[in-house]
Amino acid sequence: MRGIRTYTGLGKLVARLRDDLNTADLVLLYAYNRTGKTRLSMEFKDAGKRKHKMKNPTGTPDTLYFNAFTEDLFVWENDLEGDSVRRLQLNEKSSFFNAMTELALDETIARYLFRYADFEFDFTYKEVQQDKDTISKPDFVSFRKGGEANIKVSRGEQNIFIWCVFMAICERMLDGHESYQGKKYLYIDDPISSLDDNNAISVACDLAKLLRRAATRKDANGASAPIKVILSSHHALFFNVMCNEVGRRADGEPKITHKRYFLHRPNGDGAYTLQATEDTPFFHHVATLAELLRAADPAKGKLYTFHFNALRSVMEKTASFFGHSSIAFCLKALDNDEDRALFNRALNLLSHGAYAIHEPTEMGEDNKELFRRILRDFVTRFEFSLPGAVSAPSAAPAYTPVPQEVPAQ
Repeated sequence: MRGIRTYTGLGKLVARLRDDLNTADLVLLYAYNRTGKTRLSMEFKDAGKRKHKMKNPTGTPDTLYFNAFTEDLFVWENDLEGDSVRRLQLNEKSSFFNAMTELALDETIARYLFRYADFEFDFTYKEVQQDKDTISKPDFVSFRKGGEANIKVSRGEQNIFIWCVFMAICERMLDGHESYQGKKYLYIDDPISSLDDNNAISVACDLAKLLRRAATRKDANGASAPIKVILSSHHALFFNVMCNEVGRRADGEPKITHKRYFLHRPNGDGAYTLQATEDTPFFHHVATLAELLRAADPAKGKLYTFHFNALRSVMEKTASFFGHSSIAFCLKALDNDEDRALFNRALNLLSHGAYAIHEPTEMGEDNKELFRRILRDFVTRFEFSLPGAVSAPSAAPAYTPVPQEVPAQ
């Protein structure tokens, strides 16, 4: 696919992705947080269980998915009264856990978990009434380490445990377990939230092996029965490792055919764009600049304090691309010493973690003008090419430096 394609709603975007999977084993999507990745994954899942006279007359769900809803099935219980028994409570109402007893997942989960963490786990089951039947489902899982039981694990460790449960279930699906008959797709959204870079790389490598199994899967009769996969992530390192892993041919195994896109919601409304990244793997950084330029438009944009964080991040990546360790490289390339000192002070003080993206605060007028100057000089000096990700931004007006009022740190 060349250029940028616009889709006016999630339904049309899902139709495009499902069409892509007719000819590819895997679709990789890179997108920022707040683009709508979770909503997209749910729309993809819902599309797969709608009744269709020819394709799905019974409305059988065709997608196994992992996203924020999957993680929400696990809720931490801290035993506030006794302060001794700490565990992850599992939502018994979810069908996600229906077959866990018969799937015998413990050994597979442990095999994955051993690669990422150094604690152990135990499931406790209970009988649950479901329609007219009583079935055994996991009630909670507790953790232990060394000789200590009922330990509290970190958020990252909790997330990696949940991910290991999902990977173990995926293995059973690929094995052809009867609980997953009719499943044709895997949709995985942001599997590595709260993970450090080492685990992000390990998870990507393990997942790539699983995806190779999915692409070459055969049914009980030996006929080709691949599971097609969509993977979306906001994590640049994880996305790049996945691209590299699925792009290379493993010894003795067929190559995974895949497409990879930058997913964007340029105007914050219901329209989405896809940009193929085969030739521009770092397109998301260019798109960040395009978005910053739109926000800096004096007539139509709105600048928030977190935009300083985004600009600093792009400068850091630009410096890194040229082999330098800090944004000092970018600042040295700007016009004059006075500007360099001012810009450096502003980027160090205003790109601060306190400016949360979840509680955006609009910049003051002085800081808006300063931001526009830094951005304009940076884009001009490094001659970024900003293809049609957004309409051409209005030029920022010239500005005379004035001392900046810097918020308290």
